[in-house]
Amino acid sequence: MALEEKREKRPPVTPMMIEEEAALRNGSRGLTPGPWAEAAGPRPRTTERHIAVHKRLVLGFAVSILALLAVTMIAVLLSVRFEECGAAADGPPRASGNGSLSGAARQPPGAGQPPGRPVEEVRGGEAAEEEEEKEEEWQRRQELPPWARPRLPRHLRPLHYNLMLSAFMENFTFSGEVNVQLEVRNASRYIVLHAHRMHIEAVRVAEDKLAGGVRVARTFFYPQTQVFVVVLNRSLEVQRSYNLKIIYNALIENELLGFFRSSYVLHGERR
Repeated sequence: MALEEKREKRPPVTPMMIEEEAALRNGSRGLTPGPWAEAAGPRPRTTERHIAVHKRLVLGFAVSILALLAVTMIAVLLSVRFEECGAAADGPPRASGNGSLSGAARQPPGAGQPPGRPVEEVRGGEAAEEEEEKEEEWQRRQELPPWARPRLPRHLRPLHYNLMLSAFMENFTFSGEVNVQLEVRNASRYIVLHAHRMHIEAVRVAEDKLAGGVRVARTFFYPQTQVFVVVLNRSLEVQRSYNLKIIYNALIENELLGFFRSSYVLHGERR
């Protein structure tokens, strides 16, 4: 009788209790099946959609890197091409409109030389041309030439000036002669000095009486910087002194410029 009473005191087994026991066995933490159980259940970390998005991002990054490399290569090729064009413009002679070279360019080496000229002089001219190419590196570097810069070049240093002027008050003109002793700091074929509104009659460059003169190839004015340029056949040697002689004439200006004139009135007379 006592055992039967104890059995009767146990709570009856309900379907809810069976479901909870099954959930505990399946590892669902005792949650009954339903929306809360589904929310608490394990979810996959990635999906096919996420993988597709990642692939697109990686592909876009790779395409951008390839485009950047292509643009860089094109820029490098264009810069090299521009440098080659500049060197070609400075170096070989250009063809005329019909595609043929000028007469001077068609002549063989030494054709324009006098018949009795020694071969050594011709070789010396070739050496001077090679030295000219070395001297004019500023052209290949696309830099300003010495006469186009705002300051005079420092390859020469004047040591002494000897100036003589003759003024003619009848027509307000003057003639001048200047001798400048120069010291060469860096080898160069150019002598650049300030000059403006002058007529140059003669230019001579000499080292001394024994060595003789240095031949002047050409001279020209550069009005933009108000300088006069002397181009020599060869470079001046370093640590040597040379004498530059220039004979010129010009007007005595009626303005505050260079060698100018002025006037005053004394006892009603203009002087």
